[in-house]
Amino acid sequence: MINAMVEEELSSRVIGAAIAVHASLGPGLAETAYANALAVEFVARGIRYERQKVIRVFHREVDVGEHRLDFLVEASLLVGIKAVPLLEEAFFVTARAQMRAAAIRDGLMLNFAALPLAIKRVGAGRGSGAGL
Repeated sequence: MINAMVEEELSSRVIGAAIAVHASLGPGLAETAYANALAVEFVARGIRYERQKVIRVFHREVDVGEHRLDFLVEASLLVGIKAVPLLEEAFFVTARAQMRAAAIRDGLMLNFAALPLAIKRVGAGRGSGAGL
């Protein structure tokens, strides 16, 4: 597990990459375009990530389904990608469930449809978080 200072530095690097993508592409595209561009930006910045990582969900030790994470960055940070008019609480509920299933403590939700780019923290047991 990484410490809070390392987590904050990683979040800052991811936010910088997301801001670069948003500045280049602007709002109005599909989520997949932003996800593709963010992957390019992660590679350019040396940020290790897994895209569409499958996380198995278990109940009573029985596999009952899966979550797909938009991005798992450096094996410790969930990054959710949206391109919607407004981030709804349901997105954060899903993100927290994904984080529990993957044993991840920290996450970011990025909404590329917003001006400026909307960045919200997601954490286990936290609300939707404050805008950054």
